[in-house]
Amino acid sequence: MRVLMLSKACLVGIYQRKLEEIARHPAVSDLKVLVPPSWKDERGEMRLERVYTQGYSLEVTPMRLNGYFHLHYYPAFGKTAHEYQPDIIHIDEEPYNLATWLALHTAGQIGAKTLFFSWQNINRNYPLPFRIGERWVLNTVDYALMGTQSAAEVWRAKGYRGKLAVVPQFGVDPDMFYPARDENCDTLRIGYIGRLVYEKGIDILLRALATLPGNWSLQIVGGGPEATILRHLAHQLNIQAKVHFAGQIPSVQMPEIYRNLDVLVVPSRTLPNWKEQFGRVIIEAMAGEVAVIGSDSGAIPDVIGDSGLLFRENDVEHLAAQIEQLLKNPELRRKLAQAGRQRILTHFTQKQVAEQTVAVYQDMMP
Repeated sequence: MRVLMLSKACLVGIYQRKLEEIARHPAVSDLKVLVPPSWKDERGEMRLERVYTQGYSLEVTPMRLNGYFHLHYYPAFGKTAHEYQPDIIHIDEEPYNLATWLALHTAGQIGAKTLFFSWQNINRNYPLPFRIGERWVLNTVDYALMGTQSAAEVWRAKGYRGKLAVVPQFGVDPDMFYPARDENCDTLRIGYIGRLVYEKGIDILLRALATLPGNWSLQIVGGGPEATILRHLAHQLNIQAKVHFAGQIPSVQMPEIYRNLDVLVVPSRTLPNWKEQFGRVIIEAMAGEVAVIGSDSGAIPDVIGDSGLLFRENDVEHLAAQIEQLLKNPELRRKLAQAGRQRILTHFTQKQVAEQTVAVYQDMMP
């Protein structure tokens, strides 16, 4: 089968390993993946990292309204689809976006099967015209991929009655994210990786660490509008000497970041319009045998399973107690780290995600 995928997420180099695995599958005769030149969000502008490109075609297509999540679109997509004549168009976008509507319309013109992908785990009612477009997608598309079971429940509640499968958007390559072989020094190396925004709860982590005795350090990797606020908070709490802001780091350098951590903390907090949808950094850390502590926001408990520690979101004291456990108990830390990597090998590799995705493709074809 010939597959045409439209995905701004595949700008990220390490995510492209899934594409190589899809292309390697015997059921896929040809795979073409279209990505924009870049994507803008609160962290800045993410440009294409062309890293894993064996066995398929990774092509840049123009984007209009870059940075507008609901309104961006690809003006050359229709021409490419008509020339390529795919059996399946994989729209790696939410069903309430203009890019999804236009891609689905093109698919109807050429008779291609279609699917969309969604992380949406809150049942939200959008204003016109997005509500109408969303309903049209749900009634027209052939298949839906959901990142989590909670996302599947949202779209069933919103009226989607077609076929669906729960498959993470991307897995992790355990040959890339492998554990460090040397033992940690006397300092517990803690990390936060992600957007620097209020809902991610980095302020909770800083306040929890400020109450802890002992030797620890914190590395914050990522960018966003809260960066200055968080720097000031670290100074106010008098922990600035132990906190390092690393900024944005290319995806291909992230495995080395994890190999220099003992613990990853994911302190997300739920808001009326947002809750944690997956927490990709969790599976990357686990693959590298980094112990994980996460809040109970959204999908975090489902991703961590019994291979890490949880705390009540927004609860500074509970988070501090969980970190202190790992600070004082290296054996527990090692046990959780090893269990985390085994969980990844069992459930979350790029190869497994690719195989599940191709199984959906096969189910779509007559």
